Amino acid sequence: MNQVHVQEIECLLALAEELHFGRTAARLGYSQSRVSQLIAALERRVGVRLVERTSRRVGLTRLGTQFVDEVRPAYRSLVTVLAQARDRASRGALCQLRIGFNGSIYEEVTEAFRRLRAQHGVTMALSEIPLGSPFSAVLDSRLDAAVVELPVREAELTVGFRFPPQDRLLAVASSHPLADSDRVHVEALAGLDILHPTGDAPDYWMAARVPRSTPAGAPIRSTRGIASVQEGLALVAADDHAMLVCRPLAERATRSDVRYLATDGLDAPSQMGLIWRTDRATPQLGTLAQLLDEEVTRAEFPKPLPA
Repeated sequence: MNQVHVQEIECLLALAEELHFGRTAARLGYSQSRVSQLIAALERRVGVRLVERTSRRVGLTRLGTQFVDEVRPAYRSLVTVLAQARDRASRGALCQLRIGFNGSIYEEVTEAFRRLRAQHGVTMALSEIPLGSPFSAVLDSRLDAAVVELPVREAELTVGFRFPPQDRLLAVASSHPLADSDRVHVEALAGLDILHPTGDAPDYWMAARVPRSTPAGAPIRSTRGIASVQEGLALVAADDHAMLVCRPLAERATRSDVRYLATDGLDAPSQMGLIWRTDRATPQLGTLAQLLDEEVTRAEFPKPLPA
């Protein structure tokens, strides 16, 4: 199928208004011979004569008039889209952000997304990322940003917003011997098999999810990896493993076959953050970070449990 060039359409539309090859050429900055060439090329592609030219007048054929009427709205739409794209490029603007997340998105986050769309005309394209690969899609520019667990020590990444730190709870099956207690000490982790995320995350990030040992130096066993939180909860419920989770997740993922226990003596709390590539920062990402701050503050996002 022959491809119609935009120049040819632009030339025909201008000629349809001017009805004069000389004025059309002056309007478009072409020579008259170039205008004739573009019109002739378009007629060959369409397969019909579009313009009638005599020594005294220039006009459109009946099919030419119909063609102009049909193509003009599409051309105007294209011009508008191109102008908007140039404007966004000059301002470093994006009309859509590709955002990754792990597990679930809390109400405070979705409200920030809603406000970004309503107030700033920026929509979200959301996608869940593997639990153990928090950075790859952002580093590879497949995502503009991601809401992931901290810490982040990659020089190429910026943490644009940090959610309040949260207590880490121990998820065990309701039938587990520890399930009758409300709290456990971190040293009890040495007697369990703790699930860990699988993926290409750096070692420091993996160690923050599941410590290698207890504060007293007892090794913590972790023989099974998981790709998602839901996979982990299913394995916990089967009474074969335990899992460390943040308190907001525990409050939103209640189920009768899993108990969540406060864990005393665990050094680092859980903390989420909005990250993006430092060299790909945009005003829209900064605005999203500000909206998240406002929504988390307004909602009094869950604070850590008292000791």
